[in-house]
Amino acid sequence: MQTSSDSNNKSATILKAAWLIAVVTVISKLVGFLRDVIVANYYGASTVSDAYFYAYQFPALAVTLLGGMGGPFHSATVAVFTKIVPHLDEKPPEVAEKLFNTFLTVSFIFFTLLTIIFFFFAHPIMSLIISDGSAELVNLATIHLKIMCPTLVIGGLIGIYYGILVTYKEFILPSLSPIVVSVVIIGALLITKGDDTGIVLATATVVGALCQLLLQMPRVRQIGYKIRPNLEVFNNTNFNNILELLFPAVLSSTIGQIHIYIDMFFSSCLEEGAWTAIGFANRVFQFPVGILVTAFLVPLFPLFSRLVGEKDFDGIRTYFNKGVGVLFFAAIPIIIGILLLGYDGVKIVFERGAFNDNATFMVTQALWFLSFSILPYVFRDSITRVYYSFNDSATPFYIAFSSIVLKVLFNYILVKKLALGIGGITLSTSLVTLFNAVMLGILISKKIKLNYKELFINLLKMVIAGVITFVVCYFIIQFADLKFMNIIKVMPKYTYELIKICFIGLICIVLYGGLNLLFKMEYAGELAKRVMEKIKR
Repeated sequence: MQTSSDSNNKSATILKAAWLIAVVTVISKLVGFLRDVIVANYYGASTVSDAYFYAYQFPALAVTLLGGMGGPFHSATVAVFTKIVPHLDEKPPEVAEKLFNTFLTVSFIFFTLLTIIFFFFAHPIMSLIISDGSAELVNLATIHLKIMCPTLVIGGLIGIYYGILVTYKEFILPSLSPIVVSVVIIGALLITKGDDTGIVLATATVVGALCQLLLQMPRVRQIGYKIRPNLEVFNNTNFNNILELLFPAVLSSTIGQIHIYIDMFFSSCLEEGAWTAIGFANRVFQFPVGILVTAFLVPLFPLFSRLVGEKDFDGIRTYFNKGVGVLFFAAIPIIIGILLLGYDGVKIVFERGAFNDNATFMVTQALWFLSFSILPYVFRDSITRVYYSFNDSATPFYIAFSSIVLKVLFNYILVKKLALGIGGITLSTSLVTLFNAVMLGILISKKIKLNYKELFINLLKMVIAGVITFVVCYFIIQFADLKFMNIIKVMPKYTYELIKICFIGLICIVLYGGLNLLFKMEYAGELAKRVMEKIKR
């Protein structure tokens, strides 16, 4: 069992790592935002942008979901290597280096075969997914998919390298490297000024992913892992452990991607630019939420794995509640901001060049309904790491698989029957995320009894504080919009929106934080204490 001193040291280490990762992730997300702004400027919400984003969902499965931070390849690598590498400051044991090369070799062969299949069957695949789209859209998406196929190989390898680096507590490089993709895309578009088909955009995506992989390789080699192709897959206990984690986790991520393909199918019957708008809404959503989840779960996951190995279940309960509690605390102001200021924010960020006011409203509409998924999203991703720590990726897979039918049903009702359009697609995403979170939370009791009472009492306090904050800020906005209507008309473009976001954002944070302190919510007290300590220093 852990002592109080050990607990405090681990908490400090995790918090330090979390802040460091958060800063790096903010930088990465900002560059990614700049990339999206430039893409929106040149292509708007159009057939060309739709074709690119439709096609990109297939290589994105490898680059973002399978190979990204928190993806199956990264998670499986961390879960197994943390158990077979006893001393991080020494040369890797032979068993670890051989396992690395076996995993790398098998992944390369598998994804190369998958790339060939996607290349030759690109047109039938796109015809099936966007069956209600025009022939022009299908043909253009087919070209984009063929160009971006190599990213399937690159993505899986990136995940393995990420896993090795995180195992050795190298958090910065994996968090920073996604910037490379954005920089390559930005450079390509600024140099070419875009094109009529989006081929420049698709090509730059592949080059950027390759550069992202190459950036990881020198540091992993320096740690002691050199590339030596190896196919010792039989009677290899450690590799079997990876497969036991990886196979259901990959299927689970693939199931999640199937949800996206279902959305693609239903959005193809909506107006031009609908899928682009949903894509941009997801990117805006992932900016704050992705920072939070990445910052806290990347350092927590190796700790969960070690605590499971030590059978320190009290430690798992403590760090799970702290991690999820902090995520909940930060998530509620984000929801308030999206609902009250989402339109103004999207307008400032994207509305220029080919991106018009109609596109701004489409993105905002999708974002409003997507915001309701933030709380279940952070809970689902957090508790999934606990499952992985117990070497159980099968349960998250079965739950995700069962939600496919729900996704189709919700989309059909909300899009086809209730005609909610873009909002219906993102609302169905929120409902499915809630279902997954609830089921994962219930079934984890088979492995460990988590202390939900404390967690959700704190959440109730946060929600009450959030509702009060939302109502107060809403009426302030209504008053300001009416009172300063004549002044707004003569202001420079976007000036009022920027002032509104800053002013309301400040009121929201102060009021929400103050109410939580009044309700004696522990996370607010800890945050206030740390802020005061910083000020005194």
